[in-house]
Amino acid sequence: MRKIEVMAVCGFGVGSSMILKMKIDELIKANGFQANVFTADVGTAAATPCDVIFTSNELADSLKNKVKVPVVVIKNFINKKEIEEKGLSVLKDMQQIEYKK
Repeated sequence: MRKIEVMAVCGFGVGSSMILKMKIDELIKANGFQANVFTADVGTAAATPCDVIFTSNELADSLKNKVKVPVVVIKNFINKKEIEEKGLSVLKDMQQIEYKK
């Protein structure tokens, strides 16, 4: 079974997206998902294959028009509860799609 590819996106792909990546990694580990989380800048994100994108509201608007995967909008990248509330159901859906393949 293939791992879910999760992209954490910020403006430059090295600062806040790394914090977001660490929080997503915690969520994945706590829920037993098979996933790979990586970071990217907004320019690279539109051209990089993945299954789901986590990003800020400001960047989500430009990405939603360029990608065909779910975009999860996170206001506070260090708020584990927000990331879980908004992202857990999306990750569960991705996991179920992988089981069906």
